Amino acid sequence: MAKPTLVLGATPNPDRYAYKAAIMLSSYGHPIVLYGIKHGEIAGIPIHLAAPQVEIDTVTLYVGPQNQPPYYDYVVGLHPKRVIFNPGTENTYFENLLKENNIEPVIACTLVMLTTGQY
Repeated sequence: MAKPTLVLGATPNPDRYAYKAAIMLSSYGHPIVLYGIKHGEIAGIPIHLAAPQVEIDTVTLYVGPQNQPPYYDYVVGLHPKRVIFNPGTENTYFENLLKENNIEPVIACTLVMLTTGQY
C-alpha cells in the first residue's frame, strides 16, 4: 500500500541519503513531498523551501538533532502516523514529543526498511 511520505531535509545533492531515499521511495510507489533548505528537485519533484501543508502517512527525517527544534510543531501538526529517525537524526526529546501526540517514532533507516519490506 502506498504511503505518502514527507522527506524532511530533502536535498538536490545525489550523494546525500535524503536524495537516495526520495528516489527509492518513489520507485517503490510511495508518493513523496520534499521539504528542505536548498532549491532544486528530485526526480522532477520540486523541493519545498517553506513548510508544505500536506496529508501524509510518514515523515522520514534527514535533519540532525541540533537543527530539528524549528520543525517540532510543524511535524506534530501534520499528524503523520510515524516519523522515521534515520541514522544520525535520533532525538529523545522529539521522540517523546511525538509519542505524547500519538505519533510513532521509528528509529530506523528508510533505505533498509524499503529493501527489506518493512516500510
